[in-house]
Amino acid sequence: MSELSVTDARAELPAAIKKSHKAPVHILKHGEPVAVLISPILYREMLEAMEELDDIEAFDQAMLSKAQTIPWDEVKRELGLL
Repeated sequence: MSELSVTDARAELPAAIKKSHKAPVHILKHGEPVAVLISPILYREMLEAMEELDDIEAFDQAMLSKAQTIPWDEVKRELGLL
C-alpha cells in the first residue's frame, strides 16, 4: 500500500497517478486517510463488483419474499418475446 501526504501528493501528482496504476495510493492529511487514488480500470472493476453484490442481495431478498411471482415464460409471452 502506497501512502502520500496531501502536500506530497500535490507536489508529485504525476508520480502518484503512475503509482495508482499498480496499486491504490492512500492520501493522508495529518496522518489520517482522506482520499484514495486508483486507476480507472480498478475503479470500473470495483463498481462492477458492487453492482454484482447488489444484484445478489436483490435476488436473495426476492427468493425470501412471500409475494406472488409470475412465471418467466408468462412474462416473455406478455412482452411478445416468444
